[in-house]
Amino acid sequence: MLRFYNECLTHVVAGILERNGRILICRRRLDQAHAGKWEFPGGKIEAGETPGAALVRELREELGIESVEGREIMRYEFSYPGKKPILLIFIAVPEWTGAVENRIFAEMVWAARAELGQYDFLEGDVPFIAGL
Repeated sequence: MLRFYNECLTHVVAGILERNGRILICRRRLDQAHAGKWEFPGGKIEAGETPGAALVRELREELGIESVEGREIMRYEFSYPGKKPILLIFIAVPEWTGAVENRIFAEMVWAARAELGQYDFLEGDVPFIAGL
């Protein structure tokens, strides 16, 4: 069931890019919040954006690629200790053009689904990984 935009929650999109049976994961730099944690590329939805449009923008900024809007895989609310809840929206990225380049992360890896549990992901991403 799709929910309407809730202004009380920060809405965050995460892109699931697959290539040759592997999923792109990215590790945060040491100067960022949640330093060293792994995540999927994406970011906050800006006012007036749809989740799909926000993800297209974020992938352009973070990876230097042009993607098409994909289908939503999962969404849920998550609260980090001492923070307001966020709404996480995971979207499959069916295709893109351009070479994926690392513009903001400490490192990036194409990991097999079965390997994802071996990485120290952001706590908010863990329920998504468990559901894969």
